[in-house]
Amino acid sequence: MYKHLTIILFLILTSLPLPAQPKYEIRATWLTTLGGMDWPTTKANGKEGIRRQKQELIDILDRLQAAHFNTVLFQVRVRGSVIYRSNIETWSECLTGHVGKDPGYDPLAFAIEECHKRNMELHGWFVTIPCGNDRQVRSLGNKSVARNHRFICKHYKGAWFLDPGNPMAKEYLSSLVTEVVRNYDIDGVHFDYIRYPENSKFPDNDTFKRLGKGKNLAQWRRDNITEIIRKLYKDVKAIKPWVKVSSSPVGKYQDLKRYSSHGWNALNAVYQDAQQWMREGIQDALFPMLYFKDNNFYPFALDWKENSHGRWIIPGLGIYFLTEQNWPLEEIIRQVHFIRDVKLDGEAYFRNKFLLDNTKQLLDEIQECIYVTPALVPPMTWIDDKAPSTPGNGSIKNQDNGQMLNWSASVDNSDQPVVYHLYGSNTYPVDINDVKNLIETNLKTTNYLYQPVQPWLRKRYLCVTAADRYGNESAPLELNKSGKNDLPILNNGDSLTLPEEAEVKYVSVTTASGIEVIRYIYEQTLDIQSIKKGFYMVRFIYSNGKDSLIGTILK
Repeated sequence: MYKHLTIILFLILTSLPLPAQPKYEIRATWLTTLGGMDWPTTKANGKEGIRRQKQELIDILDRLQAAHFNTVLFQVRVRGSVIYRSNIETWSECLTGHVGKDPGYDPLAFAIEECHKRNMELHGWFVTIPCGNDRQVRSLGNKSVARNHRFICKHYKGAWFLDPGNPMAKEYLSSLVTEVVRNYDIDGVHFDYIRYPENSKFPDNDTFKRLGKGKNLAQWRRDNITEIIRKLYKDVKAIKPWVKVSSSPVGKYQDLKRYSSHGWNALNAVYQDAQQWMREGIQDALFPMLYFKDNNFYPFALDWKENSHGRWIIPGLGIYFLTEQNWPLEEIIRQVHFIRDVKLDGEAYFRNKFLLDNTKQLLDEIQECIYVTPALVPPMTWIDDKAPSTPGNGSIKNQDNGQMLNWSASVDNSDQPVVYHLYGSNTYPVDINDVKNLIETNLKTTNYLYQPVQPWLRKRYLCVTAADRYGNESAPLELNKSGKNDLPILNNGDSLTLPEEAEVKYVSVTTASGIEVIRYIYEQTLDIQSIKKGFYMVRFIYSNGKDSLIGTILK
């Protein structure tokens, strides 16, 4: 990793322009439901409470979509309670203010539907080993795992935990996770606190004596966590292989030759052998909690990358420190620079409230400078690398309110539906590898009304690709092609510049459907300020009464 040290120092000591936006980049946020810290702040008690709670989530997702986020890590298991309809654990109090009370709707189903409407993935975030502190467990009463499955739990420092060394603990966790995977159209499952309490004198001596099999305690504990990860991964993939499986390990894997982890690392402090998980291929992605700065961030981020074994590494950025430790905004921006420069797979922000509160103008910076265009989640080629077929029969029909795009459906080798990505450019052919040409992602239908926010953003050439649930993308279908009959855009704002041509008497401006909106006596330059914003056709009308279509107006 020493070959990267000059990069590290250069990035830390200088301010670089942001590297080009990648086409593939995971842009994630942790949305916390524990105590309603990120959502919900309103309680679902009655119809109005449900409506307000739903609207609150809609507003959050609208803002994330506007900032071009593509992944929401949505907390579905809190501390021994859940926010979905479960036959295993009860409702979390964060929804209604009361443990075990049905909120009157299914928040997870609603969140998935709303994320998918906005072309974002939802990954169910499970707090795994902790089962709640004493107060939380008391409030759960007979519905607590610590009460119902006492033999797989341990009490430690005023809280309850699953005992990772007990084989039934991994069976219990698997039952929770697979219940969600079977019942919901979820895009991923994400495991948090899948570790022992740090530097612990965890009371598992009895389990160790019974099941240690001659190993030392530290290695036995690491193997226990790895065995849980292995089972969860295999059980999820057996049901829905396209569902992404990830974890958020402690940000520093272990001490490096030149940098100490200062006693806080995944391997030794909490017994997470997360790099072994990557070597074995039992995680699709890691979101290491790199809530550090300076040389407590950069070398350790590189260490994860250099030991990723072809899977994704998405550093978790501690944006809450912008407030809690008064970090300057530039610290987070430098980290994003670095992540892109060394080609890690994206960023995740902890946590959502600090993001959407625009702490120190972070959200402004993201929208205006960092996530300027959409980005796609990378393909999981280690699970499936076969792209779907190219869509067919493309067409574009001009309408007064835009252009209606149509194509015929693509077919994939799996039994899952495909989605479509739309690209556009003013040069032909459209380069689908240039992220600036990506207009819309994850379209669910084979038609689309193309209406740019501003008419001058309209692209002349359009194409569409198909993508499967693993992210593999087909070759593009060109919806229109370059040719001698291409119609040029004739105006620059409110000024219309026309070619010089004899025998032209009038200039007719019509809607796309042919309705004339204005007629001018021919001049080479015309003021079209009076024409409303929109898309129009321009025709020359000659002295003999004939006409010809010569171009378009985008205004």
